[in-house]
Amino acid sequence: MIGLVIHSQLGNSGPMAAERAIGPRRLVELLGGLHGAGPVYTRLARGVEHLLLDGRVPPRSRVPSERSLATALGVSRTTVAGAYAELRARGYLESRRGSGSRTTLPSTPLDDEPAFLPSTDQRSIDLACATVPALAGFTRAVEAAVTDLPRYTAQHGYQPHGLPELRQALADRYTERGLATGPEQVIVTSGALAALDLALHHFTGPGDRVLCEHPTYPNALRSIELAGARAVPTAVDPTGWDVAMVEATVRQANPRLAYLIPDFHNPTGHLMDDATRQRLARALGSSGTPTVVDETMVELSLDVDEDDMPRPFAAYARSSGAPVLLLGSAGKSFWGGLSIGWLRVPRSLVDPLLVTRAGLSTSTPVLDQLVLTHLMADRHAMLVPRRAELRAQRDHLAAALRRDLPDWEFHPPAGGLTLWCALPHPVTTALTALAARQDVLLAPGPRFGIGASFERFLRLPFTLPTDQIDDAVERIGWAYHAAAAGSSPQVETFVA
Repeated sequence: MIGLVIHSQLGNSGPMAAERAIGPRRLVELLGGLHGAGPVYTRLARGVEHLLLDGRVPPRSRVPSERSLATALGVSRTTVAGAYAELRARGYLESRRGSGSRTTLPSTPLDDEPAFLPSTDQRSIDLACATVPALAGFTRAVEAAVTDLPRYTAQHGYQPHGLPELRQALADRYTERGLATGPEQVIVTSGALAALDLALHHFTGPGDRVLCEHPTYPNALRSIELAGARAVPTAVDPTGWDVAMVEATVRQANPRLAYLIPDFHNPTGHLMDDATRQRLARALGSSGTPTVVDETMVELSLDVDEDDMPRPFAAYARSSGAPVLLLGSAGKSFWGGLSIGWLRVPRSLVDPLLVTRAGLSTSTPVLDQLVLTHLMADRHAMLVPRRAELRAQRDHLAAALRRDLPDWEFHPPAGGLTLWCALPHPVTTALTALAARQDVLLAPGPRFGIGASFERFLRLPFTLPTDQIDDAVERIGWAYHAAAAGSSPQVETFVA
């Protein structure tokens, strides 16, 4: 069983990490056996290190006692003690007399850096941010919005709730997706992060815990930090969500808020199935945990027909349970330069959230809202070619990686904008530094987690035109082979 103990001192695992305890049986399940060559204690140490670097065991996890883990594994206590000693020597475990041992991670050059931002250097190939250009027909929507604008310029222009016609269009889309929604349930914001900030300010205070996936969207982690809250990470592995860990975390950590990305999860691309949505909605509702569900990728389904997509997460929540807030955005599907986000919320939360918003921002630009209103009216016709283009770019990137970097592992997602690549060696921070010398900007795996987790992973957006993908992969391949060979001094931090 997974237990959680929250501490205010978080050490080198990052400012947002909250401590948990992992039971011996669960750790044995995650290890899946002690494979490889060498003494049993070194295989055990490598197994725990691998779980840490892949994010399946978060930093600040209190590990089982030597005796209990030895019993669960069927090995001697001396074997476990040797493994723990090796993990301490390599910087993956710290022990204190009377309080047990906790996982940790070696410090990385990323620890003190802010979240990454899109590059303005036109010479660089920017694969650090998953962004798309404006879709065809965007300028027509702008021209129509400019024509509509005089109807509003005689007014004060402040729309804290959002333009009625845009709220109606967004509400209609939720209803189409299987969740009956009225326009009064939609609050329009200045982008997706503004919507998340509104929820964080409303539901959390300094020191409160926010359940989030691990890995997750880096700027969401930053928003949690800036709100003074603490992230409680739960694993998303190559097969999907670790439902048992989420349920145990909800039950024992009692988070004040949860943040989930079930639709083409960023960065893994996973699509949460109906059964998982039902289980997580039940767990969060039973504990009274409000949940922000990030749907910014939901319109970018590449292999799943719209009619076959799971219903919005809120449709699985009981009416008597905790509130579910659906977070949407125009940035990923229409254009990042259109800074419009929104929340679909229960009716009982509309007025309280608008009161909270009054202390954060007064309104969202009217012209931008009018543009999105016109885009929504022509949504289906405009998104069909966008999805076809992204599908071709995804497949081209996958083929290029299989050709040039055949030992990289990834599962092409059914939607979204990114591949989540597992590398044979934990060198993505060094790889990123070397790729920058080739004018390719990347987002290394640790950006998406707590501490130095995911040093073996790299997120690659498939947002480049196909004629640029081969060039980008060739440069990335050079940087990877140089990093794996130890050409960068930073590599020694992770593989020594």
